[in-house]
Amino acid sequence: MEKHFNKLLNMISFRTLLIVVLLITGLLQFFLMLGNIRSTTYDIQAFQLAPETIRAVKTIEDTVKTEQERNQAEEAVQPVYFFNEETAEHRSSLVTSIFDIIRDVREEISAQEEDVPIENQIAQLREKLKDITESQLVFLSNSQLQSFLVAAESDLKEAENFLVKEIKTMLEEPIRTDDLPLKRTEIETKIRQQSSIDEGILSSIIPLGRAAILETEVLDEVRTEELTLKAREEVEPTRILQGQIIVQEGELIDREVFRQLELLGLLNNQTSTKPVLGLSILVILQIAFMYILFNYSDMELENKRKALFVTAIVYSFAIILMKIISLLSDQFDATIAFLYPTALATMLVRLLANEKAAVLVTILTAASGGVIFHEGYSAVLQMDIVLYIIFGGLSSVYFMRSMEKRSHLLKACGIVSIFNLLFIAFYLLMSQSNYDLFELVFYTIAGIASGILSGALTMGLLPFFESAFGLLSTMRLIELSNPNHPLLKKLLTETPGTYHHSVMVANLAEAACEEIGADGLLARVACYYHDIGKTRRPAFFIENQMSGINPHDSLPPERSAEIIISHTTDGAELLEKHKMPKEIVDIALQHHGTSTLKYFYHKAKEENDEVDEKLFSYPGPKPQTKEAAVINIADSVEAAVRSMKQPNSEKIQQLVHSIVQSRVQEHQFDECDVSIKELKIIEKVLCKTLNGIFHSRIEYPKEG
Repeated sequence: MEKHFNKLLNMISFRTLLIVVLLITGLLQFFLMLGNIRSTTYDIQAFQLAPETIRAVKTIEDTVKTEQERNQAEEAVQPVYFFNEETAEHRSSLVTSIFDIIRDVREEISAQEEDVPIENQIAQLREKLKDITESQLVFLSNSQLQSFLVAAESDLKEAENFLVKEIKTMLEEPIRTDDLPLKRTEIETKIRQQSSIDEGILSSIIPLGRAAILETEVLDEVRTEELTLKAREEVEPTRILQGQIIVQEGELIDREVFRQLELLGLLNNQTSTKPVLGLSILVILQIAFMYILFNYSDMELENKRKALFVTAIVYSFAIILMKIISLLSDQFDATIAFLYPTALATMLVRLLANEKAAVLVTILTAASGGVIFHEGYSAVLQMDIVLYIIFGGLSSVYFMRSMEKRSHLLKACGIVSIFNLLFIAFYLLMSQSNYDLFELVFYTIAGIASGILSGALTMGLLPFFESAFGLLSTMRLIELSNPNHPLLKKLLTETPGTYHHSVMVANLAEAACEEIGADGLLARVACYYHDIGKTRRPAFFIENQMSGINPHDSLPPERSAEIIISHTTDGAELLEKHKMPKEIVDIALQHHGTSTLKYFYHKAKEENDEVDEKLFSYPGPKPQTKEAAVINIADSVEAAVRSMKQPNSEKIQQLVHSIVQSRVQEHQFDECDVSIKELKIIEKVLCKTLNGIFHSRIEYPKEG
């Protein structure tokens, strides 16, 4: 079944697989979170009694009330007028100009030798006054013009002086447009009451007096508009605050309350698609980040597939767990979301995939938690839970960078619990509420339990993921490095020489792997088991020949070669029997590649020149990974240096270089991605480590 599944995966491009997996993950997430974004609505009508106390679920501006208050503020603004002091002078000058024109016309007519008919006189005067009468909207009849022409100069002067005086007096007071009819009537009355003016001219100056009266206070439209705008701007928007009581249980829902409920979207007939669209965008953003992470990852294809499946499953599991907790939260008064194991998803992805994926999953899980644990009177996200998950998750990432012992995981759990408690303390203090002893104890237990559950669930779920996806986690490697493992105990008791050799090779390989960026822990553990096949025939390997008897001396070289070569396949069979990880089994098969046992091959050639070299070569395969290539070199180097008499730095360097060059010439590294530069680094590290082990000892003088 597993082979068919892997074959199917190989037929699909990684990008297609990535899209399919993320699409399924996104849909699952969307439908799990959909119920958490739908707010409570009420099936109620206006003028009905409220079935329960209804509060605002969000803060929103009441635009209708805001506009009403702004209109009231605008209406309360008093118009700004400015008094024109020059109006009185201008209007009195206008009247004086009219009387001057009348005098000029009278003088022109008097200067003529012939009598001018009265009609012509009136026409001449009207023509002279035309510009003024038309611009000032003054209508003078022929009889009124005639009265000006025939009046005595004294009467004309008296009428002029009276009219100018009254106009100045009246226009020195503030007069607005609305006051004009009253003021014009007032000056007309004063003119009519003036007995000293000739009756003939009295009626003629009334139109002039009325036309001369204008408003002295003019509306300052610019200033008034500024004050109006300022008054509107000073009115703060009227808001319905989150948690504010809209209507108490049993109260009548009047039009105003019904309008507010409608504005808040709390009526059944107001189902909105906006939250659904918002959730869709959130899910798309989260899936997009996952796509970027894996699409541009430089991991090997097989490892990238496994990391993708692990990340998607762990992320989905985290959302399901949060959903279960949110469904139970209604049964409690306290915020039980703090029980959620904040570092669970982070730890699993960190151990099974990589640190980048762990950080991303922490942030995405926190964002999803903010929606899932969203409470009715909070904002869009439950930010306290978002930060709680981020702080807890990221603290575990930092303290899990060195996972060489199981105790390191326990330490990470303790650190997570401390961060949880610190954040909960921040939450309780910032809320400025009074909490009783029971609540404080609950929140303390929740913070500690979250950290412990993170570690416990991680340990419990690790074997499932490791077996399901054939993954080799750091924790699994640590377990396999335990000397009490049955195979290592077997190696130590049955082949102590091989055990010592394996430990030495492990030290060399780990140092070299870490220097070139390969997995040093995997190399170390694989070295412990790479020669486990020698336990089948321990005495046939020189490091275990304590008595000095070599059984190969009595065997033909072909048989000796067969026994030596079989330790790779025997080891692989034994490792598979004990269900060891594939990576370690592969290294047991690959650590000699397809190299030839030259000693037995040359020995056989001495007896028969036509001997087949393949009978003396390992079946392989050649090293497929950097770790296998390093172990291939370290295994040969350690055995060769150990057999060297009086090794020194120069001899070790020459030996290591010759072994590496030999492997390159035999094309042993053609199937792995180790570079020439990395091989030089491996040489340097191996020489340095071996010099530290086989350093020259000081010869002390003999006593006596």
